[in-house]
Amino acid sequence: MKSIIKLPSGSFEVDLNQPIDISLCLGKDQAKAWYLNQVKINPVKQGSWVGKVSEGASINFNTIQFNPHAHGTHTESYGHISKEFYSVSKCLKTYYYKAKLISLQPEKIKGDKIFTKEFFKEKISKNEAEALIIRSLPNEKNKKNKNYDHSNWPYLSMEAAKYIRECGIQHLLIDLPSVDREEGEVLAHQAFWNYPENPRKNASITEMIYVSDEIKDGFYLLNLQVANFNNDAAPSRPVLYEIINLK
Repeated sequence: MKSIIKLPSGSFEVDLNQPIDISLCLGKDQAKAWYLNQVKINPVKQGSWVGKVSEGASINFNTIQFNPHAHGTHTESYGHISKEFYSVSKCLKTYYYKAKLISLQPEKIKGDKIFTKEFFKEKISKNEAEALIIRSLPNEKNKKNKNYDHSNWPYLSMEAAKYIRECGIQHLLIDLPSVDREEGEVLAHQAFWNYPENPRKNASITEMIYVSDEIKDGFYLLNLQVANFNNDAAPSRPVLYEIINLK
């Protein structure tokens, strides 16, 4: 079903029957970080009653225990790093954005792997898109179920995050647990959200996505759906649509 989507940045013809899901499913044996245990999904037990059809109940009735930052794809508001509370539920005012997907191999600097400003100057320019999606290289399939604890994953320099902000990017997506270093300050978060000077309340960061090799770099229509949690972050499901015609 081909449709014309009109955004402030232009009109896009897409096939809504061909979604490209770049989220990780929240469940057992999935990617995790920040030294927490895996997600727990267990049936409710009340006395002798167990919320599981295979054990005699009329319904399946599970309790899920997880942390949005540590387990699976999630979207954050600037409230993730602020003293004041700001919910991710207030962050997004619309849900469709012109997005650019880029693939980057980080530079090795003093034992770290860093995406520097120079990488992004070659890949994106001002006002090209509202959302930027970063696929880190090498793009290993174990990103789907990797335990990132103590792995010192690649991260963005503060200057790179500032440049992305200055390019007009409102929504930043990456296939790693954080845009910042595993053990360190949240300098990239601060630079992207322009915090604390003038926080960008409608800007978001989405982490722990997965973009398969079959998806080519370039422009897409992004549908960013975030669970309606009254929290600084919540599970999310970013979905891409290939742009047939850019008008």
